[in-house]
Amino acid sequence: MKIKPITLKLILMNFLEFAVWGAYLTSLGRYLGNIGMLSQIKWFFAMQGIVSIFMPTLMGIVADRFMEAQKVFSLCHGLAGIFMIGAGAYCASAGNAVAFAPLFILYSLSVAFFMPTIALNNSVSYNALGKEGMDPVKEFPPIRVFGTIGFICSMLLTNFLHINGVAMQDSYTQLISSGILSLILCGYALTMPSCPVNKAGGKQTLADAFGLKAFSLFKDPQFAIFFIFSMLLGASLQITNGYANTFLGSFANIEVDGVKIYADTFAVKNSNALIAISQASETLCILLIPFCMKRFGIKKVMLISMFAWVLRFGFFGLGNPGMPGVLLFILSCIVYGVAFDFFNISGSLYVDMEAPKDIRSSAQGLFMMMTNGFGATIGTLAAGAVVEACGVEANPANWPTAWYIFAAYALVVGILFMILFKDPQKKGKTA
Repeated sequence: MKIKPITLKLILMNFLEFAVWGAYLTSLGRYLGNIGMLSQIKWFFAMQGIVSIFMPTLMGIVADRFMEAQKVFSLCHGLAGIFMIGAGAYCASAGNAVAFAPLFILYSLSVAFFMPTIALNNSVSYNALGKEGMDPVKEFPPIRVFGTIGFICSMLLTNFLHINGVAMQDSYTQLISSGILSLILCGYALTMPSCPVNKAGGKQTLADAFGLKAFSLFKDPQFAIFFIFSMLLGASLQITNGYANTFLGSFANIEVDGVKIYADTFAVKNSNALIAISQASETLCILLIPFCMKRFGIKKVMLISMFAWVLRFGFFGLGNPGMPGVLLFILSCIVYGVAFDFFNISGSLYVDMEAPKDIRSSAQGLFMMMTNGFGATIGTLAAGAVVEACGVEANPANWPTAWYIFAAYALVVGILFMILFKDPQKKGKTA
């Protein structure tokens, strides 16, 4: 089958989009721990959620009403890249005296402009496919696979590449790498097909004038339930991003009869590479989404995701870097693909199908606000509180308790969603 040029363009765009994130997302916690900021990890990852409360929605409004979405996408990546390179440059100049405030400010400004690009990437992709007469439900998931491949390539580069004898996963160079990729995508985004801008004339309501019409979706009870559970499930998203690498690295300090039994294991020395199995699993699970959406419907697909989170956290609690314990870590990484994709990609497609055409970019931003905004913020800060309450810094052997608490939370959310959310396919709403 001949691949259309637009498909190849979108493949590269999605590859770069998630390569930007993969350069630091799973390894930042390890670097922060190395420079004495273990207790501040939660704030760096919570900031991704805090800015996602308003920035994706704000940029979605701009894209819907004032500027073509591909241009907003480009602008956001340009600013994100500049600030992330600035963060890395500050760490380089500070040496062993990196202070929290300047690093956190530069990092926060970068993620404030990066987080909206995830939703904008979807909008630009769906628009491009629609202009070619292609079905986003069928065509986008295989394209999105290459976003995950980009994430994996960045993770592996960060894991294995050493600069001046220091692995990037232990260094500020991961921040500079991410910033450079953002600047590349800033230029490339301008080659994407033009997206429509709805500059409505005539009499407008205040909500119309400021592009807030997407919030009217909360009037639909099922949309309201969908967004609320997007927030609740979003609380699970950043937990392993923020703490998995730190958790695996902590095994290096566990001693038995005075011997550090796990210090030289692959899972400890190459934790970022092990976690990359999670993203490899994503590539396969994304391809299952069109089949599962048509076979099971949105509700069952999301339920599968929620119960996969239970296994994700549970396997982390049960495993260890030795044999056969490391196999449980591998299983945790495999189910992550289901946990992440079956909600995020399917939820994005659900919003695209159900939201009115004139507010789709805003609706995608609203979805991002609930998952990566409120949900991720609450989840990251709560996870940080749980980790600190379990005393893992003083005693790494306490980590399993934290993972079991996270697993119990995901189980409760899944049960409530099963009871409250009505499958739109059974109501004849979703094609």
